[in-house]
Formats: sequence, C-alpha cells, structure tokens
Amino acid sequence: MQKEEIYRVHSPYRQDMIIWGYYFGKGEPAACIVGAARGNEVQQTYICSQLVRTLRELEGKGSICSHKKILVIPVINSMSLNVDRRFFGVDEIDINRGFPGKEDGDTTSRIAYKVFDKIKEYTYGIQLTSFSMTGEFIPHVRMMETGYQNTSLANLFGLPYVVVRKPSPLDTKTLNYNWQNDMTAAFSVYTNKNDVIDENGAKQAVSAVLRFLTRMGIIRYGSHSGYISHVIVEKDLTDVYARTGGIFRGLIKPGEDIRYGYPMAEVIDPYEGHVKEIIAAPTDGIVFFSHTEPLVAQGDIAYRLIHRLHL
Repeated sequence: MQKEEIYRVHSPYRQDMIIWGYYFGKGEPAACIVGAARGNEVQQTYICSQLVRTLRELEGKGSICSHKKILVIPVINSMSLNVDRRFFGVDEIDINRGFPGKEDGDTTSRIAYKVFDKIKEYTYGIQLTSFSMTGEFIPHVRMMETGYQNTSLANLFGLPYVVVRKPSPLDTKTLNYNWQNDMTAAFSVYTNKNDVIDENGAKQAVSAVLRFLTRMGIIRYGSHSGYISHVIVEKDLTDVYARTGGIFRGLIKPGEDIRYGYPMAEVIDPYEGHVKEIIAAPTDGIVFFSHTEPLVAQGDIAYRLIHRLHL
C-alpha cells in the first residue's frame, strides 16, 4: 500500500485539510473508490476504511491482479466531517456539485479539480455517497443516464437494485456524471445509513465493492454471489408526500412489502399531540426510500415506492 497526499487545503486558523489517497497494486489505473464528499457521510467513510484494510491484506497475500492499480480516497471533505456539517466552508458549498472543477476557481472548485485530475483516468469509478433527501434507502447502485451507462456492469455488485436516473442540469456537476463523460464506467453505491455507522450495511457495501472488483479481474477474492439485481428507472418510482407538517412517526422501513391503503406513517401535531394525518400507501409496492427525520414539512417526500412486479 502506498499513501499519497492528493491535495492540501491550507487554513490560517486550524490544521490543514489533507485529502489522502491509498494505492494498491501497480500498473494500469483499474478502479478508483471515493468516499465522503460531504461532512455527514460517516457511514461512507467507515466503508472506505474497511476497504483500505481489506485491500491492504489482499495485497500482502498477492491477491491484487498483475498490472492492476486501485486507488481509494476515503474522505474528500474531512473539514466538514470534523465539525459535523454537511457542506464545505462558511458558504456551505457541496463539493459533489463542483466537478470537474477549476484549477483557478474557489476553494471547493480547486478541491474538485485536483481530485478529479487524479481519478479521471481510471477504468471503473465507484463513489460511496448520500442522497439530497435525508432518509434510508434499500441498498442499491445508481447510474446517470448519459449514454455511457452500463447496467450489466452495475449488476455485478450484487446489490438488490440498480437505479438509472435521468440527469438534471444540477446533476451535470456531480462526480458520477463527469466520470462517465470522461469515459469512466461510474457507479454510485448507496447504503441504508449516512450519518451513523451501521455494521451490517457497511459489510454489505464492502462485499459489493469487492465482488465487483473480483468479477472485473482486478482482485482475487472469494465472495458470495449476492443478489440478482433488478434494474429500475428512477422516474418510475412512486413518491408519497406528506400533506401536513408535524412530528413524523414512521410505521414501515425500506424493503417492506405494502398494499394499497396500508398506513405507512403518522404526522402528529407538535403542540396538541393528536394525529393530523395518516400517510397511506397509494399503490401496492415495495418501500424503496423512507423519511427518517423526526419532523416533516408539508409537501416533503415521506416515501418512495417500487411498483409491485408480480401481483
């Protein structure tokens, strides 16, 4: 293993922020794994740390395939991680909305530029990231519909679902989108947690990444075959909205099978304690995403459902 400083952000008031990269094997740049670009992505940081530990052991056993190089960057935004803030700096800028960046831009743009310059030549790119909405997902692999996406490759992670998303103008500044535009086969891996560590979810994500690296001939590692992934298009998911605001009491979790009219959550009046609204399932399906914050606002997405495949 070789540890390298990818980029250093100088600070006049505190310790410099250093972005570290961990290299395994030698030869062609085969796979790059990137972790937390946001300060609340603790689970993603932990998953990368476990990948570094495992890849170091595999390298010691000679299990990195010849002429294959792997790079792991566990954390891009350690400064926000240290102070428990999601975005970078006093301006609260999302680094994952700054790619490919500019060498002479502002701080976040320079960070994105330096990181992307190091990782853009890799054949496969894997980002462990979080979604804009706060909540829990079924573990899945997400891809941008750029014309370069390959769902067959995404199936090799062995996670339950592969989600294809049509990019919005805002998505064109993400790492996943710019990786694909630079002809890297890019995948975003989502787990069920972000700001807390879930051991089972972390093990599933680590196994998925190692399974993919094995199937692509980058490492030699014995793993279970995982799931036969089902490919879904994000626009086909059914959004379930809260019609009122208040205290959110969720009744179901991601992965649960529900029927039309089934109560999914209650919205409670924060002053008087009565139930203002019962959020019911608008269709039969499987819960893909659930809101987890203690409060919900009127119009928030409380759940996302996958339509039942077989009735």
